[in-house]
Amino acid sequence: MVKRVSGGNRHKAEAMAIQALSFIAADPERMGRFLALSGIGPDEVRTAARAPGFLAGVMDYIAGDQRLLAAFAEELGMTPRDVGAALIALGGPAWERDAP
Repeated sequence: MVKRVSGGNRHKAEAMAIQALSFIAADPERMGRFLALSGIGPDEVRTAARAPGFLAGVMDYIAGDQRLLAAFAEELGMTPRDVGAALIALGGPAWERDAP
């Protein structure tokens, strides 16, 4: 069964994904790795951010790296599960944290 996501949840998830992109961009190593794995050039980020699925991809990237996920969640004062919920709200894959 697929759970429908309300518009309010989607807007919150989009805002979190924008914060995640800012979090990534604040550190040159994080940004370099993100760009390398995504195949996006530094000059293309703004254009790519408007593409459907980009924000879900940012959240998927954050959720896929345990250290990055923990650091991002801590910076925002939330839990990794909150990040996973945002990923789902944006249409990304269902996600569960591996660690207890």
